[in-house]
Amino acid sequence: MGPPGGERARILPLGTLRPFEDIVDINSLLNGENAAFLDAQYAAWRTEPASVDAWLRELFEELDDGHPVNGGPVPGSTPRFTHRSIFNPGGATAPSAGVGADIRLASKVPQIINAYRVRGHMLADIDPLQRREQVEHPEVTLSYYGLSDSDLDTPVDSAPIFGEPRVSTLRKILARLHGAYCDSLGVEFMNIQDLDQKLWLQRRMETIHDKPVLTHDEEVRVLRKLSDAEGFERMLHTRFPGTKRFSLEGAEPLIPLLDLLIEHAAASGVKEIIIGMAHRGRLNVLTNIMDKPAQMIVREFEDTPLSSFQGSGDVKYHLGYSSDPVTIRGDKVHLSLAFNPSHLEAVNPVVEGRVRAKQDRYLYTEGAGEDKDHIRKGLALLLHGDAAFAGQGLVAETLNLSDLAGYRSGGTIHVIVNNQIGFTTPPHEARSTPYATDVARMLAVPIFHVNGEDAKAVAAAVQVAVEWRQRFHRDVVIDMYCYRKHGHNEGDEPSFTQPLMYDEIRSRPTPRQVCARKLVASGDLTQEEVDAIFGESRERMERSSDGDVHYDSYIGNTTSDMGRLWRQHVGGTLRDPCDTTFPLDALRQLLIDANTLPPGFHAHAKIKRLLKQRREVARGERPVSWAEAEQAAYATLVVGGSRVRLSGQDSGRGTFSHRHAVLTDITDGREIFPLDHLREGQARFQVMDSMLSEAAVLGFEYGYTLDYPDALVLWEAQFGDFANGAQVIIDQFIVAGEQKWNRCSGLVMLLPHGYEGQGPEHSSARIERYLMLCAEDNIQLANCTTPANFYHLLRRQALRRVRKPLIVFTPKSLLRHPDCISNLEDLAEGAFQPVIPEHEDLDPAEVRRVALCQGKVYYDLLAERRQREDKGVALVRVEELYPYPRDLIDAQVNRFPRAEVVWCQEEPRNMGAWPVYCDWLREQLPRDRQPRYIGRKPAASPAAGSHSAHQRELTAILDATFAS
Repeated sequence: MGPPGGERARILPLGTLRPFEDIVDINSLLNGENAAFLDAQYAAWRTEPASVDAWLRELFEELDDGHPVNGGPVPGSTPRFTHRSIFNPGGATAPSAGVGADIRLASKVPQIINAYRVRGHMLADIDPLQRREQVEHPEVTLSYYGLSDSDLDTPVDSAPIFGEPRVSTLRKILARLHGAYCDSLGVEFMNIQDLDQKLWLQRRMETIHDKPVLTHDEEVRVLRKLSDAEGFERMLHTRFPGTKRFSLEGAEPLIPLLDLLIEHAAASGVKEIIIGMAHRGRLNVLTNIMDKPAQMIVREFEDTPLSSFQGSGDVKYHLGYSSDPVTIRGDKVHLSLAFNPSHLEAVNPVVEGRVRAKQDRYLYTEGAGEDKDHIRKGLALLLHGDAAFAGQGLVAETLNLSDLAGYRSGGTIHVIVNNQIGFTTPPHEARSTPYATDVARMLAVPIFHVNGEDAKAVAAAVQVAVEWRQRFHRDVVIDMYCYRKHGHNEGDEPSFTQPLMYDEIRSRPTPRQVCARKLVASGDLTQEEVDAIFGESRERMERSSDGDVHYDSYIGNTTSDMGRLWRQHVGGTLRDPCDTTFPLDALRQLLIDANTLPPGFHAHAKIKRLLKQRREVARGERPVSWAEAEQAAYATLVVGGSRVRLSGQDSGRGTFSHRHAVLTDITDGREIFPLDHLREGQARFQVMDSMLSEAAVLGFEYGYTLDYPDALVLWEAQFGDFANGAQVIIDQFIVAGEQKWNRCSGLVMLLPHGYEGQGPEHSSARIERYLMLCAEDNIQLANCTTPANFYHLLRRQALRRVRKPLIVFTPKSLLRHPDCISNLEDLAEGAFQPVIPEHEDLDPAEVRRVALCQGKVYYDLLAERRQREDKGVALVRVEELYPYPRDLIDAQVNRFPRAEVVWCQEEPRNMGAWPVYCDWLREQLPRDRQPRYIGRKPAASPAAGSHSAHQRELTAILDATFAS
């Protein structure tokens, strides 16, 4: 329909058109605003049903007490059309537009309003390059409703639209609708099912231009920010021509957008904002938003060392930064730009986890207010590229976290820097949907499409987005259309693949120039003032980029709360001793309390029996199995003040039904978490069954550890085999984050591993891959064979000073294996053993072979040795695979100086520990005692699919180990 009197956009073919009745929101008709029309139509229907449209016949038949028969009227009371709807929130019957009102027109106006709300974004002028084809959908044309220009000035009831006087004209209504939904800002929101949320958005959008979106000072500030952004890029281009910097040019409006967003967020109560973004424009954001001194970035271009940090480091456009700016109105807000790799969108769940950790810290230290104040204080702000947002699966995974109880962060603000190209790939080859943002429609949240060169439209989108987030605690998307001035990087020639697009880009004024011309044309600024603003910006940028600078980026060097928190974990090594003992009597009582049901709780009969057995363990009447040891570790930690957070698929019960950390009442379905209610004032214990994702959930938990270092945070894979679905999080963050970015994490990964004849997808957590990633004490790997050792390993991870990721290859069949047990005293008084010696008193002179092994295969070897009554093979368990326990292995091998040394494993030769351990052992042992391999032959697949084949392979391993 377009703005009244304006030029009509060309209509694109849309296939078969539906009649307008098919897209009508019936609820919108059932209100007092349409009472006159409906009453007339109803009277006609009762006299002659065929005289009204089919959709009205169906409506009246549903509402009436009876149905018309043979075209005749049916006795019954006339229904009153006062239904509450999005057009009549109060539900009260209202009068018509007045005497002489056009009933025909009155019946169409609500449908026109609804069509603009649904389709208006298709007409919006959002592309500064004007390459996007605007679609004038038939449902927003007058002719679709049987109307014409002659109807524009007819008085009509305007109640269904916000902001108009009660009696208005169609012309004025259309002007308001066009300004709200079809100007430089379009919005998709009518798929939202919540009525209050939809009404709120309608009111905000339809009244948004009733007062200025930007004050004069704010418009000048936008120009200054655009000048700073352009000046920064010019400075770098002049000093380092052709150097890769992933320029923001063409998308400079991102800087005033972020500036406005931070101002609004801080004013609404946000205290901390965690930002995640890719490399495009990152340097500009670091300087002009994060306040990182420009001379630091210049020195990084010059490759001048700035810090005493001894890690391997990373390229400048991956680095993060933190600052504490004060807004114009005096609000202080902490900003943190997350470090991230080049793997697009991989940082998203990490940011979400960090924000949730901050919110939890506010909650547990300050308490939860009625207004969810802890949620309002922490904000996740994610910047995306259009191609990546549509193309990367991790985007959808992270979006799916947004309303899950254990993972929600109170609404993320997503900003799409939509430069309408992905490296060399145009949009029509990068996605199968009209918008890059369509994946976000799964959440039914507002999606704003805005022309980046219209400062007022950008400001409006930002203002409503922040208000929405703080009011409803849900995600929101701002899709800012812009362009990319250069190729993918500054050495790339984009005209090879997009010649027409780049002919247009090279002839365009910059976004700063566009903004300046508008301000001059409107009389807000003179050309001299505009030139002075840009000159001051350039001069300031040149000054700030000169001079010496030095900083130390180690994690404790900050005055922030997070810096002070991390300072207690700076220093120390993985080899420092750690006391993990716990008083025996207190441990017994904790286990009894954790396994005693509260009064009135009705547990499953098998759960009751399990809890009884666990109380028997506490009293020393049964040995400790894996489940009791794990429960004891968590219990002792939370009563000692250390939070525990465990998540994963089925982690509450446990994949193998061993944990039962959450209990369900069989009569009413309520749940209890016994470990969360052991002692008054204890730390929280949380266990969450996650969504069916590895990458997003693991990334979230890694992020959580960055901002809650004093908590024990564990992620459990359903089977260790499935953890490679999160390989990008493992490779880029967990194992390399400290060396690249000096960011430590105490994350624990629990990966069920073991060969039990379940086939290639339920046997191997890929030990070999993690071992190949080990270097410079970056991570810890363990495969415990006793409950007590697992207990002490978990307690050590939480209690010692240093924070390093811990990957534990956990058991499956050993969870209930009769030999895989410990005594309660082993938990109370023992310590973690990186290597467990041969436990029998074997005569060294009679031992012909020392079998070094790890994991479940030990119990296969132990059973075979008992059956054979063979005292000639010593079994030594390597419990901590990394850091490599060289001295402890030496000590055990030297106990049997005449024995052959073999490495025995259940994995194929090219998998498991052997591919790495063979080199370490050969380097360590003397030439006459070089280790020999015993295990499965090399294989492409981790395990056989046949149980009988599995058994034959295991028999061969056992025969080789005990051969004379």
